[in-house]
Amino acid sequence: MTDYAILCEKASAAKNFASALGGTSGSFAGKSYTIVHSHGHLLELVDPKDQVPDDKVTQYRSWKLEHLPWNVNDFSWEKKPIAAAPRRGSHQTTARKSLTELKTAVKGCDAIVIATDVDPSGEGELLAWEIINAIKWQGPVKRLYFADEEKRSVQTGFREIKDIPSQQEDGDFLKSDARSKWDFLSMQLTRIATTVSKQAGYPVMVVREGRLKSLIVRHVYEQLEALRNYKRKPFYEVKFKDPQDHVFARKFKDDEAAAKFRFASKTAGEKDAAAYHPSAVANIKTTRRHSGPPKLLDLSNLASILAPKGYNAKEVLGTYQKMYEAKIVSYPRTDDSKISLEQFKQLYPLVPSIAKVVDVDQKLLTHTAPRFTHVTKGSVDHGANRPGNKVPASLGALSRFGKSGPAIYEVVAKNFLAMFGEDYVFDHTTAELADYPDFKTAFNVPVALNYKLIFDSARQIKDDDSTEGNQSSVVGPTADPFVFEGANPKPVKPTMKWLMNYLQKHNIGTGATRVSTVSQITAGRTALLHERRGTFSMTNTGIVSAVLTEGTIISSTNATKRLFDLMDQVGKFELPPDQLLTTATQTVTHDMPIMVENAGKLHDRLGDPEKLVKKYPQKPKSSGTTSAGKEVKFNQVWGGHHFTDSEVADLLAGKDISFSIKTKRGKDMDVHGTLAQQTYRGHKFWGFKAADDVFTKTKKKSIKNKSK
Repeated sequence: MTDYAILCEKASAAKNFASALGGTSGSFAGKSYTIVHSHGHLLELVDPKDQVPDDKVTQYRSWKLEHLPWNVNDFSWEKKPIAAAPRRGSHQTTARKSLTELKTAVKGCDAIVIATDVDPSGEGELLAWEIINAIKWQGPVKRLYFADEEKRSVQTGFREIKDIPSQQEDGDFLKSDARSKWDFLSMQLTRIATTVSKQAGYPVMVVREGRLKSLIVRHVYEQLEALRNYKRKPFYEVKFKDPQDHVFARKFKDDEAAAKFRFASKTAGEKDAAAYHPSAVANIKTTRRHSGPPKLLDLSNLASILAPKGYNAKEVLGTYQKMYEAKIVSYPRTDDSKISLEQFKQLYPLVPSIAKVVDVDQKLLTHTAPRFTHVTKGSVDHGANRPGNKVPASLGALSRFGKSGPAIYEVVAKNFLAMFGEDYVFDHTTAELADYPDFKTAFNVPVALNYKLIFDSARQIKDDDSTEGNQSSVVGPTADPFVFEGANPKPVKPTMKWLMNYLQKHNIGTGATRVSTVSQITAGRTALLHERRGTFSMTNTGIVSAVLTEGTIISSTNATKRLFDLMDQVGKFELPPDQLLTTATQTVTHDMPIMVENAGKLHDRLGDPEKLVKKYPQKPKSSGTTSAGKEVKFNQVWGGHHFTDSEVADLLAGKDISFSIKTKRGKDMDVHGTLAQQTYRGHKFWGFKAADDVFTKTKKKSIKNKSK
């Protein structure tokens, strides 16, 4: 019998593990165990000034550019318990207390088994090793890998627990730890951006720069600039149309080739059209084609679909996680695009129930064989996003997880069910003009929608000039020339779908990483972007960030992709972590002078800095000497009450004064208190301080009124 301490990431995971193994402690498969859990990350890197020798503290505390870039070798990489307060309504304890409890709980165990989330970033590994190091565990460490928190997966993982000889032989840890340190070092870029923008006179908040976020902000900004500077340039071109409105046109390799047949004026276009005559339609070919269902969605695709419905990235991310913990949907941070054959077999019996919840006609679900485009006979880590093994009673019941709960399940379920629909069938027709064979047409005519009746998506056959929908299958017999008015294409608006497609095209980050980053940069007072129903706009801080990062490594698509690739190499033991960190120094060295120079462009884009400064009315001040001989200055107004000269004198003398004010609700409130030195957001100041019993009495009075 071996006594294992199974370390889960959070309380909900520990509960699922206990359900799968038969209790929070006991024995399974001939091994005794005790389940313990964290509350997510319990530790964080301390401030840069606390990472370095005493003689360098001043340098690393400073935001002056002369002290950058940092020397990576100066850092101790010390961590401390996170000081954040527990979330309201949760059972989360303080990080320090949790560490103490974990240290006690694992005492006497033969080994700690890491059972945190198995995600592509290695974050679960980092979380676990932080705890193992903090509690100074000296015993063996093992790993329990699981695809999800379902009973079968947990039990399989328990039977196949792996040995981890050392922390430095855990590739997932090395990858995540190196990424965490790289992001910490990228703090230098935030200091640079914030410092140079303030030197230019702009009253922005801290300008957050970093891996992926700077790329996203710059990319959105460039698209908005393209839209802002767009000027429509019409052109006139000869095309043909048959009686069924099928359009015949030339195809051009590039703009230079198109310029020969496109004219700037309508008159010139009509003159060109006069050289053409009606022509018979020839070489008509129609082929029957099939198109399979779209691939299973990752989290970024899901967020793209839900954003126009009013569900932002943070909402989708948080709600999906809660639904996963309840086994309603599968693991969110997967990098898989297919599911395993075993996962297919597990979910297949649930297909009728899932279809009923999302109102899909079961008569459409006739393709029962696994599709190789969606199901693999090989292994997967978690499998693509899909419904979980627990089918909800109704869509409405999912609102308890978050407002996007019903929408998330409906999209995920229908996307999954589409693989059980038959292929979309359509006729693809091509034709050309007998007298002018360069003029061609192509279009699709649906024959059987099949899976598209379950989950419709972008068409799978992509032909720039093809059309699909209510097209007539009849072509010709002749087509007449006409003058078509076109224009240079207008840039599309930067939307969630547009952004996610771009990142996916360049293989930058996982679906979850993309959505998580968007969530971070669109929230809070330091937001770089605004997102409304899936469309992005810039904040002033975001504009500053985008202007400053023009031409930098940190905002480069190729450099960002390369950085993600290097992190993967660290996890595969192909690149020493220290070499990855040198790229952070190289980035800062390269980008700092560029950002300093770009600061000169802020005025042209944002205008006069004074126009961006929020003007607050100055409150009148009183000053004098306290009874202790301290020279002080304080606000002469408190709660709308202006202190009289005698009240000011009494306050300076240390006396308790009384007066009445009106509350925000217009009710009278008696107040008394003294002059005192206080602290607000780390800054000390002198001012009137109301006695504690003032607010106690008000609260009691409010409760009494409610009871009536």
